[in-house]
Amino acid sequence: MSVYSYSAATPAGKEVSLEDYKGKVLVIANTASKCGLTPQYGDLQKLYDRYQEQGLVILGFPCNQFGAQEPGSSEEAASFCQLNYGVSFPVFAKIDVNGENAHPLFTYLKKEQPGIEHSDIQWNFTKFLVNRRGEVVARFEPREAPEVMTDAIEQLL
Repeated sequence: MSVYSYSAATPAGKEVSLEDYKGKVLVIANTASKCGLTPQYGDLQKLYDRYQEQGLVILGFPCNQFGAQEPGSSEEAASFCQLNYGVSFPVFAKIDVNGENAHPLFTYLKKEQPGIEHSDIQWNFTKFLVNRRGEVVARFEPREAPEVMTDAIEQLL
């Protein structure tokens, strides 16, 4: 089992297999556009700009489960990312990351890297690092800035 077993919808509703990212180092994050941590979009974009040519891909998954901080449509969330933070990495359709309607990818990510307290995602911008074989190798909590992942990303590239 790996992240390649899963697929996710784009804001336009097209299903994309994560197998499309096989051989890449991935950062998978749940995101929100009206959160105090929203500037992390810009920090994630900086990582993407720096390491994209070496094989890093960042996948953003808007989620409205924390403080209703992603109230708009999937298209509005993706547009916000591009307009306000110049995001050029893939941003998928809105999903749930916890509870009975949690997206299966996030259920898998939490099982593989349960985190310090417990497996549920606590807030927006929880970041999972995935190696080139599709294995989840690290979890970074919301308040950890994306730059904290630099050494771990470099080791995988």
